[in-house]
Amino acid sequence: MLLKDKVAVIYGAGGAVGSAVTRAFAREGAKLFLTDHHGASVEALVREIRGTGAAAETAVVDALDGKSIDTHLDVVVEKSGRVDISFNAVGIPNTKLQGVPLAELDVEEFMRPIDTYARSYFLTARLAARRMVAKRAGVIMTVTSTPSRTGIPLMGGVGPAMAAVEQLTRNLSAEFASKGIRVIGLRPTGMPDSGTIKEVFGLHANAWGISWDQFRDLIASRSHGNRLSTLTEMASVAAFMASDRASGMTGSIVNLSLGALDD
Repeated sequence: MLLKDKVAVIYGAGGAVGSAVTRAFAREGAKLFLTDHHGASVEALVREIRGTGAAAETAVVDALDGKSIDTHLDVVVEKSGRVDISFNAVGIPNTKLQGVPLAELDVEEFMRPIDTYARSYFLTARLAARRMVAKRAGVIMTVTSTPSRTGIPLMGGVGPAMAAVEQLTRNLSAEFASKGIRVIGLRPTGMPDSGTIKEVFGLHANAWGISWDQFRDLIASRSHGNRLSTLTEMASVAAFMASDRASGMTGSIVNLSLGALDD
């Protein structure tokens, strides 16, 4: 198992990305501490994970509140002695964030993803690193998307937010690598088996005056294989990157765009 006995904290575990990564980490033997801003979806996930024989606990944590994160990490360390992996998969509803021309977009809606993602990733990384330094080991992981690297219309502040998170990933690595902490980002393309992506694709399809399927196919046509990545593919890569087998990688964003973006 790639992650046998590793202690992993996953933020936003109740979402599509978080739950997929949770299942992958569980299969690879990690001990899981799952958090979400709303407890119901995480509780169901914990029951599923425990049913496979994996160890998992849940907590309600506001990933935008440093005190909430700090208090929870104290509990994790008290119970397990350390934090090996911090995986942030937080998300926010996209109903008003995308599908609106920049010239018509309210400034608060433009800034919301930038502030939310940058703040959450900074807080969870900073507070995890404080625990990891003591053991001189740990992996901090971020998730972005392809708009971080290419101009796409009607994305609002999401592209700048993703670009900010990727730069934060590199800066965190530059400071933490000498202390034994790796920082790795994942950059998947749209994953249509995610409920969030289904919603986002619908917003763009409506704005473009085409069907959901047509928009999906348009995005897929930019990849080398004329398809989009899946949650399972992303989660499998996440498990490998979190493992000691990826010890030679830090300060990098793993390109999961299936060729749609050149490195």
